[in-house]
Amino acid sequence: MFVFSVDPSPRKEKEFLESANHLGQILAERKIHLVYGGGSLGLMGGVSIAVFLGGSQVLGVVPKALAKGDIIGKTIGEELQVSTMFDQMNALFNHADAFIALPGGLGTLEEIFHIFSWAQLHIHHKPIGLLNVNGFYDNLLSFLDQAVEQEFLTSSARQIIISTTTAEQLIDQLQSFIPVIDPSTSRINWSTKESRKKLILDLSLRL
Repeated sequence: MFVFSVDPSPRKEKEFLESANHLGQILAERKIHLVYGGGSLGLMGGVSIAVFLGGSQVLGVVPKALAKGDIIGKTIGEELQVSTMFDQMNALFNHADAFIALPGGLGTLEEIFHIFSWAQLHIHHKPIGLLNVNGFYDNLLSFLDQAVEQEFLTSSARQIIISTTTAEQLIDQLQSFIPVIDPSTSRINWSTKESRKKLILDLSLRL
């Protein structure tokens, strides 16, 4: 399970921090392993600590530039250092079977839409979930609905994004997720020799 929220600020509403900690506890209770962007600060730090203390595996994938100093805090569990942000995203993608986004800033939004667009293009069929704490993602979800209404996004693509307000509901829906094939992109074929090299998935950490 790849969980992401890249804002490391500790100054968060109490409800956000409690939700992050609870998500980590639920992941551990269900024996789901965590892959994340490393560090111990902010919401992701709370998730990683709870998962680790609960007995599940934790893998933090950290660009070397961020591993220096105390920018993101010490990674809890195993740490894999990579050269660039691009390498980090590829490693996180390759190690994850599903994705959860907590409330976060620009980096979180980038990762959501990166993974979302790859799913729309059938590069992967892994479930994507938003933990919509305190209505944080309401406006984003309304934007996606508006994009469907104005025909910039198909209804099939809109169904790729799962959103719930509790960790239990979100994990239940991610585990029961069945991809909806979008007719407009169903004929895209990524099975070239070069694409296979890029898209080999290491699914050692499974739901």
